[in-house]
Amino acid sequence: MAAALVKGQNAGLTQPEVVLTVRGGVAADLSALLVTGTGKVRSDADFVFFNQPQAPGVRLSGAVLTVSPGGVPTEIEQIRAVITVAAEGDTFGGAVPPVASVADTAGNVLYEYVIDGLDRESVVIALELYRRGEQWKVRAVGQGYAGGFADLVTDHGVSVDDEPEVVAQPEIRTVPGEAALSFEKRQKLDLRKHEVAKVLIDKSAFGTRARVVLVIDKTGSMQKLYRGGTVHRVVERMIPVATQLDDDGTLEAYLYALTFAKLPDITVAGGEQWAQTYLHLTGTHDGIDYDGIGGRNDELPVMRAVIDTLAPGAAPTLVLFFTDGGFAKKREIAALMREASELPAFWQFIGLGKANFGVLRTLDELDGRAVDNAGFFALDDIDQVDDAELYRRLLGEFPDWLRAARTAGIVNS
Repeated sequence: MAAALVKGQNAGLTQPEVVLTVRGGVAADLSALLVTGTGKVRSDADFVFFNQPQAPGVRLSGAVLTVSPGGVPTEIEQIRAVITVAAEGDTFGGAVPPVASVADTAGNVLYEYVIDGLDRESVVIALELYRRGEQWKVRAVGQGYAGGFADLVTDHGVSVDDEPEVVAQPEIRTVPGEAALSFEKRQKLDLRKHEVAKVLIDKSAFGTRARVVLVIDKTGSMQKLYRGGTVHRVVERMIPVATQLDDDGTLEAYLYALTFAKLPDITVAGGEQWAQTYLHLTGTHDGIDYDGIGGRNDELPVMRAVIDTLAPGAAPTLVLFFTDGGFAKKREIAALMREASELPAFWQFIGLGKANFGVLRTLDELDGRAVDNAGFFALDDIDQVDDAELYRRLLGEFPDWLRAARTAGIVNS
């Protein structure tokens, strides 16, 4: 059982590596400052945050901070774990108190600290790992910082004049329907929205507006992925992408096999109900004949349907195309992709499971296109890929295409 810490209390650490997390409360970003005995960083490199996720002995992955005390430079005496509210206007006093945890790498929680007594704070030093001779300890701090995030890092010696982007906090978009979600679902959505934003910031594409289209394979070979809920979880994980790109935060959706069905748009508030209503392999649901769509794959009809919605010079479109294989009509698909390269859409194909993905694996070598308008990657088990990695792969090529498409006059916005 984890030992409970109270504010100001310290405890010893003997593990070669520990994991720090903060859960509950309002959605928040986690960062760390590595400071010397003077309470200052040695340089900006000692500030660990989403856009600079590593320093010696410390690494940040999403909302998880891992510390290897043996790898921390001897000049560093303290590692201060900081939480910052994610949405402008939020405060830590506006929700249940956050809980900071220290665990070993096997997931055993060693210490927990309920950070209570918070009010209008938007920035809090949650925990502090520090040296005492050869030993490392953890202290429950729970100290708010009235001056805000910029003042906190400046007071710790981080240079904000030369590197203003180091402290820039993204204004994560909120779209209609989020308030209708439960607290737990809203918190999960917020975390995922931040991971999407981080990728877009890294690729200098934050603030881009694009229509988002979701295409999902419903062939018979997908049966296990449907029955196990994998496809439902895919939809849930695509919604945050639309919140940060699409004007109204919705996903346009298609299911395909031999033919296809254009489904109602997916909204934030209605995502779960949408999945229950429309994710099927057979039968008739909400007036849609799933048996009529077929059980084998032919990508050409649904690709043509999407292409026919594109207009030269229009706003960009991101097509997220999930499939477990097939794509046998190499010549016809290549011709469609060449045609589509003149239109304002980037096609991101995602392979689910171990399969033969045919022409998808050679898209990067496809000649005769105005710009490189497609990407592909395959995942043996998408449920085993964390959000940070999934969004990095999902959105990594879209900004590059967007710049090329603008240069070529394919996209005007």
